[in-house]
Order: sequence, then structure tokens, then C-alpha cells
Amino acid sequence: MQPAEPAHAELATLVERALAEASVAGASAADVGVSVDSGLSVTVRLGEVETLEYQRDRGMGITAYVGQRKGTATTGDLSWPAIADTVQKAVSIARFTAEDDCAGLPDPATLAREVPDLDLSHPWPLEAEGAIELARRCEAAALGHDPRITNSEGASVGAHRGLRVYGNSLGFVAGYPSTYATISCVVVGAAGEQQERDYWYSAARDWRALEDAASIGRQAALRTAARLGARRIPTTRAPVLFVPELARGLIGHFVAAVRGAAQYRKATFLLDAAGERVFPEHVHIAERPHLLRGLGSAPFDGEGCATRDRELVAGGVLDGYVLDSYAARKLGLATTGNAGGVHNLIVSPGADDYAALLKRMVRGLVVTELMGHGVNGVTGDYSRGATGFWVEGGELAFPVNEITIAGNLKDLFGGLVAVGSDVDRRGSIQTGSILVAEMTIAGE
Repeated sequence: MQPAEPAHAELATLVERALAEASVAGASAADVGVSVDSGLSVTVRLGEVETLEYQRDRGMGITAYVGQRKGTATTGDLSWPAIADTVQKAVSIARFTAEDDCAGLPDPATLAREVPDLDLSHPWPLEAEGAIELARRCEAAALGHDPRITNSEGASVGAHRGLRVYGNSLGFVAGYPSTYATISCVVVGAAGEQQERDYWYSAARDWRALEDAASIGRQAALRTAARLGARRIPTTRAPVLFVPELARGLIGHFVAAVRGAAQYRKATFLLDAAGERVFPEHVHIAERPHLLRGLGSAPFDGEGCATRDRELVAGGVLDGYVLDSYAARKLGLATTGNAGGVHNLIVSPGADDYAALLKRMVRGLVVTELMGHGVNGVTGDYSRGATGFWVEGGELAFPVNEITIAGNLKDLFGGLVAVGSDVDRRGSIQTGSILVAEMTIAGE
């Protein structure tokens, strides 16, 4: 029998003891984060179990401040002797680091005063046998959907749960549990000598909200079969439509450009862009950290600061940056509660669904997969390998591969034509398909 996981009260007590120990050791301030995670992951390939893993991870991170000097140490051992030793190491490190007038705990006024229940924890009572059966059903549905689906890279099922407690010497100690469940499938199709692969997946806080396993398998098969017969196209310039799961990455590049660290380091193509129009007027991007069961939801950020609703982009105009306390001090601003990242960033959808966006594009490229990392956050230059579908007359004409799409992110954002109503909610950035006015498409 596996030992029971520590409860919230037990972890909170460890955090409080560690903070007290840091003070005794000479720290003028400190913060402590402790987490306990567990999970089950199964992958089945061609009906056979390929991997079966149980995960149990625990750890504590301690940051101590001696004046404006900062030291950090971590441990995976939650016994008190190990924690006390880690505290001593953090304080010792702080004594040797350089002073930084922006270092320190957040402004007390920014700390979360309440910790709302966001319904983030729905433990899945899933045993290995049940996970294996789900994965087999998912893969079998894919392999049986189309005779051109000839191989599999596997179907996977995962059930994970965690508990995190954070505290600091300003008197803040709080935590919350969360869960994450997923089912995915990757298969290979063949037509003559050509082979193509594609995937599909479902993810949710609550396992009961997952897509049906067989449906996921069939969708993976449909996507793979649709790519067979892919060919290259001549180099051209044309509109490009990013499907939702890739459009999320495009917005992710925007978020990276407006993070505080990129701003104070002057290493971004959107330097000092707050208050400027960076998207067309029809684009609105909001952060909604308190959505119930949201994959990016959090009652407070990684520093204990309250998360709150905000309009990051309104009418195409950038309202402000994505800041933790340190970056905020460097810029002479206030934290936005984003230590650790954004929380449910939502790009407001337009009225057009996927089919309507194809009609609107008339002729161009739909991108369904991207390869490589050709993105320069300083200049905004963007160049990545891609596969997808060529569009003629507002309809999918044929699949394409071995192409490269290129442009500049500042131009792409400024020329964003439309956001689709086909919103993908499987992540902390939620958006529909994004149609941009024009990119260079390098082919033959």
C-alpha cells in the first residue's frame, strides 16, 4: 500500500516552520513553496502496454533574503532535518550574492486576501487496468477507422493530482489542490510509399469532461488520413490560417514579448509598447484567472499575489505588461499577479467558424503543424517549418508539406484579419483559429 499524501494542514505547518527557521538563521525575509504531486500514466502501442508509470514527486523551494541579497535552495526531502538544512543553505547563499535593490517579497497590499475555490481538484479513481483499457479503446478506434491507418505511435492516458502550499514572512500562507487528466492518440497512415502522422487529445481538470476515448482515436485517424497525398507548392505570398492549437502558440509569442523581463532587458520587438495599438481594433485579449475548472486558473500567483481579471489588449491596444514583483520594480510599475505565467488568457472569438474563415481567406494556407524554433523575440522575425492544407476558392484543395512560413510577428499581429469561433480551451491560452493577412510560404 502506498503511503498517504500529506494533507494541506501538514504542508502549511512545514512552510511556517521553514519560515521561522529562516528568521532564526538570519534572513530578513523569506518565502517557501512546497508541492506534492502524484499520477498514473499509461501508453499502449498496437494493443500492447508500452509504458506504465506511477509518479510521486515532492519538493520544497526556499528563498531567503538578507537585506537586498537573495539565496535560493531546494530539497526533495520533506523531513524536518532536510528542510532545516535547506533553509540554512538558502541563507548562506544569500550572504554571498550581490545586492539588488529590486529583490524582495511582494508589496503586502498585493497579496491575496481570499483564496476562492475554483473547483480545480477532481481526482480520477483510475487504476492501471482501467487506464490500459481506455488507451486500447482509443487506439483501436483509430486503427479501425480507415484502412490507410497502418501504424501507431501509441495512445496515452494520464491522471495527475497535486497540492501546492506557498507562504512568506509577510504572514501569507495558502494553498490549493488541483488535478489534470488527459487522453491522447498518435497514428501513422500510408498511401503508396508516403507516410504521414497526426494526433488528437483531450485534457481537463475534471476527468468526466474528457472527450470519449474512441472519439479521440477516430479524430486522430481522420486528421492523419487527410494529410495523405501531401505535396509541396511553389514559393508564394498568401494569407495563412493557424488552427486553434497552433494559434495558441502565436499568442504565446505575444505574451513573451510583453513579459516584464523582456521589457526591462530591452529584448523584445514590442519594447515600450504599452498604450500602443499592436493588433487591429477588433482584437481583444483578456485574462480570467478565476474560471471554474480552468486549466490556467489560480487564486494567487507564484508569489502569493492576488490574481485578477484584466484586459491585456482592448480594441487592439496593449493595456500593460505581464509582470511579477521583481519585473514590476525594475520598470517602476506594480505587479499584475503573473509570477509563474498567465492565467486563462482568452482571445475574444469572432463570428466566423473554421469553414467561414476558409471562405474569407479564398486562397492561401491552413497550417496544422509547425516544426523548428525559428522565432526571434528581439526582432520578431518568424520562420518555421510547416505542414497543412492549400486552400482554393474557400475550400481545402490538397494537403501540403515540406514548406516554411516566414514573416515578422509585429506585422502578423498588426495584420491579424480574424479570430475564429472554434475556440480551443485545452490550455492557459484560449483562442480560435487565427487568420493573418499574408506570409511568405517557401516551397519548391
